[in-house]
Amino acid sequence: MTGDRGGVVAIDFLPESARRYGGDWAIVGIDIMRATTTAVTIANSGRRCMPVPSVRAAQELAERHPEALLVGEMGGHLPDGFHLQNSPVAMEQRDDVERPAILLSSSGTRIFHEVNGAAAVYAACLRNARAQAEYLASRHDRVALIGAGTKGEFRREDQFGCAKIAEALITTGFVPADESTREVIARWREAPVAVCAGGRSAEYLRHTEQLDDLDFVLTRIDDVSGVFRFAAGELVRAEL
Repeated sequence: MTGDRGGVVAIDFLPESARRYGGDWAIVGIDIMRATTTAVTIANSGRRCMPVPSVRAAQELAERHPEALLVGEMGGHLPDGFHLQNSPVAMEQRDDVERPAILLSSSGTRIFHEVNGAAAVYAACLRNARAQAEYLASRHDRVALIGAGTKGEFRREDQFGCAKIAEALITTGFVPADESTREVIARWREAPVAVCAGGRSAEYLRHTEQLDDLDFVLTRIDDVSGVFRFAAGELVRAEL
């Protein structure tokens, strides 16, 4: 399947929105600051990445994988018993890639568990946006880009990431699924990545002195050629 035959792309947000796109839709979860950036960084390193929807799910999975790292946050806080924050920098700096990572975030990792019967589910960020768009255009005709959102808000950086992938699909022949999708693409089409530094997520990272992660997100653009699919509870590298 190719975009040249008239594909459709939708932009939506909040994890539960993924339920709307079953059947032949391909769903892409996008949480730029920071869950899918962390997830792509983990999976790209060769480490197993297991996104989970809740603290309880993380704990239950850790019982089956006692060697795993518990990575993530809920409401911005490190849950009891977790080893590391939801940080792409922290994960890239580790060399114990033989240890799986169980990854949790307030909203981003929930996307993968809200899907109901979609054709395929992927995790994308600014690191692999170009690779993800190229992959989708060559294999799917219906694509839903789901921004994680928080407290009912479609975050600036996630709108930007969704628009970046959608715009690339449109150049191959895809069309926007609705007016809302068209508006998001138009709003961010000409914007530089620096606009992501002006949102609430970036403000949070500054306030909590996690500036290394903010710099990571803003400077690691299309430096990963891999595409990562959610299957059987973990992200796996898709065959290109």
